[in-house]
Amino acid sequence: MIKAVIFDLDGTLLNRDESVKKFIDNQYERFNKWVNHIAKEHYKTRFIELDNRGYVWKDQVYQQLTEELAITGVTWQDFLQDYINQFNNNCVPFPNLYRMLEQLKNNNLILGMITNGLGQFQMENIKALGIEKYFQTILVSEWEGIKKPDPEIFNRALGRLNVSPYETIYVGDHPENDVKAAQNVGMKGIWKRDLYWNHVDADYILDDLAELPSILANLNKQLT
Repeated sequence: MIKAVIFDLDGTLLNRDESVKKFIDNQYERFNKWVNHIAKEHYKTRFIELDNRGYVWKDQVYQQLTEELAITGVTWQDFLQDYINQFNNNCVPFPNLYRMLEQLKNNNLILGMITNGLGQFQMENIKALGIEKYFQTILVSEWEGIKKPDPEIFNRALGRLNVSPYETIYVGDHPENDVKAAQNVGMKGIWKRDLYWNHVDADYILDDLAELPSILANLNKQLT
């Protein structure tokens, strides 16, 4: 019987790609005095390229961006601080996020989250989505001192939820850091489809968060 569901954040619950587009569009306007010599689309496109789907630290992104685009009168640190302060105001949830979480809670499932990233930054994004109330535990890699795909962070989450890996499924978008890492500790790994990746060896594939309750119902039928 599945008792718990643990989620990734970026690319799973938070539509990070759309959030980044929204943020960088607004940042261009906030810094227009210093960046108006650059075409807005070029500024946005170059940031997204350098960001590499969130896998490059933003200090490196902004240092390269300001140098490449010959931005003067404002420092890369100013852009970075703006990112830290303002990103949470641009958070875009995936469709059916709230309905899905309500259904899982109504079905008495215990919910947890594991996300790589900076502690306060990720918590601000979670609060911006308004979903922190649904989760019994939230582990952020900076605060835990370890990050996915290290099995310890998954085992830590299981311990805090007081469930075994065989009673738990994990939902994430990254083939290695999420799906395979969860499977390696004994959980079912559900892949939230991301067109960036091709074939992923997951137990189930999720195209829309609304599908998750029925996947869980089918899985529990198989286990009984």
